[in-house]
Amino acid sequence: MAESLAILWPNDGDVLNRHDGQLTGEALTIQVSGIMPPGAEVTVNGIPATVEGKTFTCALPLTQREEIIEARGAGDLATVRVLCDRNSCPRYRFSVDDNIRWLADLGREPDSFDSLFDHWYMGFWQRMHREYGAKIHINFYYQTVDHSFNLSMLPEKWRDEFEASSDWLHLSFHALQDKPDRPYRQATYDQIAHDFELVMNEIRRFAGEAVTTRTTTIHWAEAPREACRALVDRGVDRLIGLFYYLRDARTWYYIDEQTANYIHTRDAWCDTSEGIVFVDCDAVVNELTLDKVVPHIELRAADPHTGEMLELLIHEQYFRKDLPAHYQPDILEKSERAIKWATEHSYKPCFWGDGFLGSPE
Repeated sequence: MAESLAILWPNDGDVLNRHDGQLTGEALTIQVSGIMPPGAEVTVNGIPATVEGKTFTCALPLTQREEIIEARGAGDLATVRVLCDRNSCPRYRFSVDDNIRWLADLGREPDSFDSLFDHWYMGFWQRMHREYGAKIHINFYYQTVDHSFNLSMLPEKWRDEFEASSDWLHLSFHALQDKPDRPYRQATYDQIAHDFELVMNEIRRFAGEAVTTRTTTIHWAEAPREACRALVDRGVDRLIGLFYYLRDARTWYYIDEQTANYIHTRDAWCDTSEGIVFVDCDAVVNELTLDKVVPHIELRAADPHTGEMLELLIHEQYFRKDLPAHYQPDILEKSERAIKWATEHSYKPCFWGDGFLGSPE
């Protein structure tokens, strides 16, 4: 059977940066490679390729944020679409999932907190910003599992402080509530749309539009394609996942396992059919012992294809002394150790919705 024309690298959806080619002026020049029928002449975006046996290579300058790469030969056409991050630099984001309890503290005793940052939890994140420049992204539940508190019960008392902090503090949807586990594994478009709007309408009310973002993590990072599409239709097209097995969960949304394994070898990857960029989480900080936080991050940072964008993640329940089954006495130190390492190694704090995935436009 004759070989058909195919591009082997880059892959469709790749997010390419300085580690994938050579920066030459305004272009990122990459080496496109592929296979073809023996003896065929191949061009890539009109540039003649070098042919050797059944393979071809071609140096291709990329100058646009989104590029379509077309290989033509032997009467056939092969196409991939990639994203190009020509201004890429080492950067990190710190995100916090499963948040509702500190909001309940504020909502139940608003007179005890003249400032948003009088609450010890928010005071800690403010200190991380002031001392290290950290940018913190917090994902919210709408309500507690026992329904004793929901976001509609939070007063607007601290709205000005939220808005004034929007340069380093972003807030977004996570789920309706903590339980049951994996609530969106079989979710419909309408279910995600409903829960997302419940959370986001309240965030806009008590914190303002400036803190909202195009990025989130769905609870357990599991949801069908059509459910994720509901977020895209509402302006959210950056999703955080763990593209490897986490206990018995498949924390990679609707992505197939082979693609998930590939994403785990990259900082980010785009499903070009949906317009969703998936960012791989590099460290779930609460899953690591204190002495393993830095070595784990160092391992991810050592690979240029996983160390350009560091996504550091933690969960609220591990901060809570009132949840003894979860509470970790060294959780503040773990968080600060991760942020301090990134700062000392010249990682720029960012949000994935800033510029292009945190790098300058």
